[in-house]
Amino acid sequence: MGIFLDGRTSQNASLANSISEPILVGTDSLFGIVGLDVTKATVGQIRVEFNGTVAVQLPLVPLATSVTITVVRGTQQTGLTTVYTAEQQLSLEILGPQLVTFSGANFNAPKPESGPLVYSAFISASVLGTIRVGPESFSAIATAG
Repeated sequence: MGIFLDGRTSQNASLANSISEPILVGTDSLFGIVGLDVTKATVGQIRVEFNGTVAVQLPLVPLATSVTITVVRGTQQTGLTTVYTAEQQLSLEILGPQLVTFSGANFNAPKPESGPLVYSAFISASVLGTIRVGPESFSAIATAG
């Protein structure tokens, strides 16, 4: 049986249409980051489950657009490891906000030498003019055993 270690949520924008952040082409935009306390993991493997939601809107002139979600483990100081990526094509028939939701896991995550086990969620877009409009949320739960 697994042991619950920690659970965190990064809520960048709680409400629909509460932000207006452009997604630059070729650049990952951070929308969530959590640090999990896994110091109580003394036996077994660490497992992290994560999920998130990002609302985006097509450019003013609708073009075939895809968005990519990337989740990385670690920090610039400890090194970054990509643990999840997903790509979704946005619908050209929807001119308003479109929700992108995802769920993933990182099995056998290494216990950090010090500090929290950090996960960051990024979004990128294939077309200039794609914007993040909210809501935005990223959550993670760590277990061991």
